[in-house]
Amino acid sequence: MKQSRFMSLIEAIANVTVGYGVAVVTQILIFPAFGLHTTLVQNLKMGGIFTIVSLARSFALRRLFEVLQIRGAE
Repeated sequence: MKQSRFMSLIEAIANVTVGYGVAVVTQILIFPAFGLHTTLVQNLKMGGIFTIVSLARSFALRRLFEVLQIRGAE
């Protein structure tokens, strides 16, 4: 069954939203172990940048695989 572009976007947003939370918590826990000391605001900003990149990557890959699946079915 083909996934619509809208549902691809919704899936990517859900995936990246969860990833954002995981990334920020991971940064807070891991950065100090490497001698990196950041504020919560800095962690949230970095997480935001990574989230935007991740959302674009996730959506593009989903659409690519959808195209490949359609071509393979022809």
